[in-house]
Amino acid sequence: MQYRPEPLREREKYRGRRRVPTPPRSRYAAVVTTALVGAGVVALASGAAMTDAKDANSNALTGMEYSSTEGGQDADRTAAAEKASRAMDRSGGMSTSMTEAPDAWILPLQDYQFTSPFGRRWGKLHAGVDLAVPEGTPYYAVHGGKVILAKWFGGYGYCVIIDHGNGLQTVYGHSSKLIVKEGQEVKTGQLLALAGNTGHSFGSHVHLEIHVNGTPVDPIPWFKQHGVDIKLHVVGAY
Repeated sequence: MQYRPEPLREREKYRGRRRVPTPPRSRYAAVVTTALVGAGVVALASGAAMTDAKDANSNALTGMEYSSTEGGQDADRTAAAEKASRAMDRSGGMSTSMTEAPDAWILPLQDYQFTSPFGRRWGKLHAGVDLAVPEGTPYYAVHGGKVILAKWFGGYGYCVIIDHGNGLQTVYGHSSKLIVKEGQEVKTGQLLALAGNTGHSFGSHVHLEIHVNGTPVDPIPWFKQHGVDIKLHVVGAY
């Protein structure tokens, strides 16, 4: 068989071309790993920079700034809250026996899940306890007193604060709808609002705080001293 040289045009066509080698799989793995680690560092830094939803100091909550914004609640949430509100208004409150004992302290609601205690969290003070319930669940005054705040309150979302006298205040955060108004006198067991997920919140719940002379204290031992076990859902007086 006689050898025939490759035509000039064909030789020029491929002249100067070099096959680029395929990077080894280990290089791909290294690139992917580096990207994931980098993303994790960014996320961690972002989390560390976030302001805690309920960063409390030693001052009374009424000295904090709040926003009057509506908080961007959608129509479905509002409709559900109003429906539950009408149902509870017809029922007359949590319990007649509770309202007949004005000196008693009670639970703000029942059939909840205790999800977060009082204490340091993400470098800040979580100044209360979290009681998880479905959105729109009614909750009630743990003790009688005067409503000194009932509006959007920054990270607390729609919030209610009751002054019980003698330096005692209770705070209820993340409501979906408020029932009471500022300046209103409420009795033990009276309907305050509907639970929700407003403000700096990650799920529908009631955030409950107790303040003594302007300082937040752990609600668990404080309420136990007043006949209420929040974690066990027990009210000793009844």
